Amino acid sequence: MHKYLLAAVAASLSFLPARAQPTLPVLPQNSTALRWQQVRTPHFQVIFPEGFAPQAQRTALRLEQVYGPVSASLEKEPRPIAVVLQNQTTVSNGFVTLLPRHSEFFTTAPQDPFLAGTLGWLDLLAVHEDRHIVQYDKGQQGLGRLAYQLFGHAGLGTVALGIPDWFWEGDAVGTETLLTRSGRGRIPHFDLGLRANLLAGRRFNFSKAVAGSFRDNVPNHYVLGYFMTTNFKRSNGPTAWSDVLNRYYRFPVYPFSFSDKLRLSAGGQLRTDDLYARTITQLDSLWRAQQQALKVTPVTPFQTSPEPGVFTEYQYPQYVDDNTVLAVKSGLGDISQLVLLRRNAPEKRVFVQGLLNNPEMLSVGGGKACWPEFRPGTRWGQQVYSDIRVLDLGSGQLTKLTTKQRYTNAALSPDGNLILAVRAQSDYQNQLVVLDARTGEEKRVLPNPANDFYQQPRWRADNRSIVVVTLRPGGKLLESIDTETGQHQTLVPVGNVNLSHPQPWGDYVLYNSPQSGIDNVYAVDTRSGGQVRQVTSRPLGAYHAAVSPDGRHLAFHDFRAEGAQVVEMALQPEQWPVAAPAPALPVAYTDPLLSQEPGTRTIGTVQPDSSVSAATPLAVAPYRRLSHAFNAFSWGIIQAPTGQAFSLGIRSQDLLNTTQAVVAAGYDGAERTANASANVSYQGLFPVLDVGFQRGGRRLTTYVNSREYTDRWTYNRFTAGARLPFNLTRSKYQQALTLGAYYSGELVQGYDLPVRTITEVGFERSLHALNGTLTYSHVLRQSKRDVGPRWGQTLTASWRDTPFNSGLQARQWAAFGSLYFPGLRKHHSLRLRAGYQRQQQQQYRFSPGVFFPRGEGYVSFDQLRVGSVEYRLPLADTDWELGRLLYIQRLKATGFFDAAVGRSTVDRRYQTAGLDVTFVFNPLRLRTPLEAGFRTLYNVRTGVWQVQPLVLDIGF
Repeated sequence: MHKYLLAAVAASLSFLPARAQPTLPVLPQNSTALRWQQVRTPHFQVIFPEGFAPQAQRTALRLEQVYGPVSASLEKEPRPIAVVLQNQTTVSNGFVTLLPRHSEFFTTAPQDPFLAGTLGWLDLLAVHEDRHIVQYDKGQQGLGRLAYQLFGHAGLGTVALGIPDWFWEGDAVGTETLLTRSGRGRIPHFDLGLRANLLAGRRFNFSKAVAGSFRDNVPNHYVLGYFMTTNFKRSNGPTAWSDVLNRYYRFPVYPFSFSDKLRLSAGGQLRTDDLYARTITQLDSLWRAQQQALKVTPVTPFQTSPEPGVFTEYQYPQYVDDNTVLAVKSGLGDISQLVLLRRNAPEKRVFVQGLLNNPEMLSVGGGKACWPEFRPGTRWGQQVYSDIRVLDLGSGQLTKLTTKQRYTNAALSPDGNLILAVRAQSDYQNQLVVLDARTGEEKRVLPNPANDFYQQPRWRADNRSIVVVTLRPGGKLLESIDTETGQHQTLVPVGNVNLSHPQPWGDYVLYNSPQSGIDNVYAVDTRSGGQVRQVTSRPLGAYHAAVSPDGRHLAFHDFRAEGAQVVEMALQPEQWPVAAPAPALPVAYTDPLLSQEPGTRTIGTVQPDSSVSAATPLAVAPYRRLSHAFNAFSWGIIQAPTGQAFSLGIRSQDLLNTTQAVVAAGYDGAERTANASANVSYQGLFPVLDVGFQRGGRRLTTYVNSREYTDRWTYNRFTAGARLPFNLTRSKYQQALTLGAYYSGELVQGYDLPVRTITEVGFERSLHALNGTLTYSHVLRQSKRDVGPRWGQTLTASWRDTPFNSGLQARQWAAFGSLYFPGLRKHHSLRLRAGYQRQQQQQYRFSPGVFFPRGEGYVSFDQLRVGSVEYRLPLADTDWELGRLLYIQRLKATGFFDAAVGRSTVDRRYQTAGLDVTFVFNPLRLRTPLEAGFRTLYNVRTGVWQVQPLVLDIGF
């Protein structure tokens, strides 16, 4: 939920004056029809769409309530900040960024029970994201303050790059755990991967724990950071990290500076490596002690075919018949897909899904399967729907049951005729909706006057009543609801227990609960006044129970270090022990800090009660985008292009991503000339409108008849045009189309060389050109282990002309495309490329519109045909740690053959072949990987071998 700082700062360094057209990126926006409003408190400006005022006021008051407590342990109260509430998307997320400084809350509450636990979604975001705000403002001291004064928030962000990602997110998770009754630190699923690795004897080195792996499940920086930051606070006090950051910002700009400041704060004995080792040792002992008292329930796994030695998961089983379950397979080497698993038969792939809203929402009934899928809006990036897909398991027919809806959950009735869906309205209202499973027709909307939040409903055998987990201010409860009468029956009373995944069976309702400290399956007996029994006792966790049609077996997925597997056990209620009561506050690693944490002493735990909502309403005022269009957030050195050029200027971007602007003055060290530029991109309309201007000097030395000539001249370059970016993704293929049309004009003064190169504008001439572009991609999603797309097509086409009969004349059109195919083995990729360019060799030549063989300098021809064959493959997944300096994750190779045929007055052929060998590595304990290596190239035309350095990815 923290926007990656490295990527944000990289974006601030990427804006160069464009020669052909502006290059400001297209950001996600909302529709122009959306009207915006705002409310203010002393420390927050909450901006929200019209119709969301009650929740916006409550969020603003909650933010103000936790402002002091969240800030206390870092000993820094941040400056006022804007928070934007995004309610047009069904994605559940939140972030804080410095570019520009603000926060965004994506207000659709998640169906994932392991994210918010028993908290309200906006309450969790208020605490977690506010902690990020405090973290960033902690940098307003020492060299951090100087960097901000000189370069704005981009300068402050650059100074903060030495702070590892695990600190940012781990400290925020620790804060949400300390200041609330839930939080991820109190949810056993959160640390499941780390717990599995340690209990299996997989104790990774620190570099691997930070950067990850292409083979093993390495828990993310949220998990790693939560335990490391908490361990340090447990030994050094609740404000220990405040002292580390104070020391860091005094002098942050050298490798391992954060580790060095940690060592000094700890008395000179503890680096980050040592803190990691100490934390892992403590956790290993803690979790092994937890295992000693367990009496494990025996299970039988279904037969599966995972990739050998690679983390692969089989999850969310649903019975199709008494011997077969449908499950979701995913992992480091597999994109999410549906598979059939049988007791004594190989797994069978059924279907590869699209962008899943939540994979655990899979449901089966009446020979069909259904699930909700994200559907991005075609133009507006902040507009993401969630629609229901239905798959007939017999015929394989896929139906898009709904269109442009906001269904975050869906469950088929046992007979397959009805679907019960959870609809998350854009005004934060939650509804249970009964749909016709064949037509998608809305049959009933169940009343919800208190706006309870419903999670993971399932039908009972009568195809009429349902069981559902309900979140209320007091916590979660399990209840049964009659969909025809609307009558509610409480099965498990409300409490601070993270109930999830209900599954009815006869007189029982099975569900997941972490009340023993480990997630397991429990059952409530509806005949005995709500007696609860424990059904499973697994070492790590048992999830998503499903009962076979004959009622004899229970399937669930069982976690392991190698990946979750689907297992089965006999249903024998007489052997289920009565469950011990759940604790009022689930155990967390942060518990020793509860009595010390200054924030908890201020307000106690954050409760979703009426103390906030009953406060005096805040005044609501309009928020007009155009009046806030210019918002400068970075100044000073704002560009860092390769080579010797640099720029000074100002960057601006409004909080709703409507208007971007860059004004800069630069100096080209190679030609020793200055330039000034301004680029503006207005993205609040259906077409993106771009305008750019640059004025600068040129200096060139040339030889004519063996005589050297040097000249200086001045150019004025103007560009204006529009782009139409479309997101067409509707399936497992990522699909996008962008259309663009631009005018480019250039006028020069003072050009006195005796000749003019055909790619320059000179002799008091001008250039007035139109440029049209089309880019299209349709590419299969990739797993982490794939080195390239395994299926897909891309096309790029351009047309450039000077149709105004004034100035220099030129014309060019070009097109090239790629076809992607699977290679000889699973993660290999074959790419075939071809292109054609035609231009009239008149008074001016445009830059190339197609690729050219690698290792050859581009040569302009009247007609140019190009082609390429490229084969990419992984060589080894190494996980090599070379001390603190370098961690090498992977070794890759790419073999290629490029060819080109150019035709003009002289025809020429070009052919090159080569082999690229690259390393995916992480220097200096950075989490973001880089990729570099070398290229061995043979030029068929010249017969020359070359070896060149190669940089493919700098991690941004």
